[in-house]
Amino acid sequence: MKIFLVLSSIVLPVIMFFLQKFRMIFRIIFNLVAVVSAIIFGNITSVSIYEIIKDHTVFMTNIHSIFLNPFFLSTGGYLGTYLIYRLIFITLDEG
Repeated sequence: MKIFLVLSSIVLPVIMFFLQKFRMIFRIIFNLVAVVSAIIFGNITSVSIYEIIKDHTVFMTNIHSIFLNPFFLSTGGYLGTYLIYRLIFITLDEG
């Protein structure tokens, strides 16, 4: 598990940074995947909150069921990795 965290938070964004340096198409792909991920992530979140409000459930465990959705987890994971990649990109390209 620790190896996965290191890969997703350090190694993968660095690989993404170097890939986009070699080919512009990678930058476009990374940005498009981030846009699609943000749309899916936001839609899943809003639908889950809407269902809780509609059903008048106030238990906190109901909202936590969103974490069982693999699309929510994968898109959120990509957005976190993408954010670190963009921070690396901004830091190293501005200098």
